[in-house]
Amino acid sequence: MPSKFILSLLVIIYFVLKSQSQEMSFEDYNPKSTLVVPGEVIKKAKFPFIDVHGHQYRMATQDLAPVVAAMDTLNMKVMVNLSGRSGDNLKQAVKNVKTNYPNRFVVFANVDFNGAGAEGWIEKTVAQLRADVKNGAKGLKVYKSLGMYNKDVHGRRLAIDDKRLEPIWETCGELGIPVLIHAADPKSFWEPFDGDNERWLELKTRPRRKRGPNNPAPWEQIIAEQHNMFKKHSNTTFINAHMGWYANNLGKLGKLLDEIPNMNVGIGAIIAELGRQPRFAKAFFIKYQNRILFGKDSWKPEEFPTYFRVLESDDEYFPYHKKYHAFWAMYGLDLPDEVLKKVYYKNALRIVPGIDKSLFKE
Repeated sequence: MPSKFILSLLVIIYFVLKSQSQEMSFEDYNPKSTLVVPGEVIKKAKFPFIDVHGHQYRMATQDLAPVVAAMDTLNMKVMVNLSGRSGDNLKQAVKNVKTNYPNRFVVFANVDFNGAGAEGWIEKTVAQLRADVKNGAKGLKVYKSLGMYNKDVHGRRLAIDDKRLEPIWETCGELGIPVLIHAADPKSFWEPFDGDNERWLELKTRPRRKRGPNNPAPWEQIIAEQHNMFKKHSNTTFINAHMGWYANNLGKLGKLLDEIPNMNVGIGAIIAELGRQPRFAKAFFIKYQNRILFGKDSWKPEEFPTYFRVLESDDEYFPYHKKYHAFWAMYGLDLPDEVLKKVYYKNALRIVPGIDKSLFKE
């Protein structure tokens, strides 16, 4: 009897230990590296910088002091708030900035594309855009809803290159304001949800991001619509958010930049792609140094050091801040100072109107 009890207890202990050590989910497996190499966290950018992809959704009413305090710790001189909305909300956001921190924020307007094609829709939309620019908007931000969720007057998916939208892009060119546009999502969201999908963990933990191959259209189609629109409106300056989802294929992105001279790219939310290909990415940044702008996207000050370290250092094998974005380590690009300055602020000063240049003295 005692021997059977001991045997049973040993079996139980064995399976408990096995479940705790050997059988571990990929989500839980996140070992600390034992590699000891030179390098350190960079908490403040080497040069003052402009974040061209910021979001402050309550700017019309919020206290901006805590945001500015955090910006100062990072060496961020200007944040471009892409969530300025339109009409009265945009007016109040601009007023809040002018009253409290007149040279620290720039506000972009937004357009509601739903209902395009209705009688008088385009005239009303363009008139509102002009009013928003007159009231202080320095650019137009287009969300991924265009091409994905927005519907025209007949309830059909509204393509990014729909001819009925052309007066909007033409107006931006006429007014001399840039269009920062986010189209689609990473291509992996459209691919099979299996062990070959590099975004498996993100799709596992955030299943609503998974799409069927034609939901709402193939990824390639949505991206092609965006490029087609850029080419049709060569007098308008575009900033392609998230490097157009080609940060994992810089060869392809380089060809697109060569083909579309009015297209620039922002690096928001794709630093993990750059940090795993330091030599190739460095060569890309040097070649296209006049076309790349710093942007972060989500306002999480604690995540900026990863960006600084990837761009500035030559450190090896350091961690990224979100495992579901990247389960690999980062490496520094060690960009030359002149390239860093262009990415951090010079390109934005050239492209985005209304930024106080005195904040960026050489």
